[in-house]
Amino acid sequence: MLTLGALLGFVGVAAGAFGAHALRARLSPELLAIFETGARYEMYHALAIVLAALGGARSPSPLWSWAGGLFAAGVVLFSGSLYALALSGTRWLGAVTPVGGLCLLAGWIFLAIAGARL
Repeated sequence: MLTLGALLGFVGVAAGAFGAHALRARLSPELLAIFETGARYEMYHALAIVLAALGGARSPSPLWSWAGGLFAAGVVLFSGSLYALALSGTRWLGAVTPVGGLCLLAGWIFLAIAGARL
């Protein structure tokens, strides 16, 4: 889980740099903002996955794994759908984004419960 969080953090930084430098002249401001939202949320949740990994190492519980897994699924669905929407302009991809958002929210609930049990 720690490795996954670190890798997603790397991808988040790369996506942010790609958006800021390579896409600024190619995308409309609206699509660029969508791409940047994906990168921002990926970074937040990469750090949350790292936190879940460290919490699980300190106090083993499946709740930490659930939190990390939900964060990872949320990043793929939420950020991934935003990246795809921004790069392709295909609007129906936006229908996937709320599913990813629900995974992210559920991850925070599991993280809160796991943290409360420390």
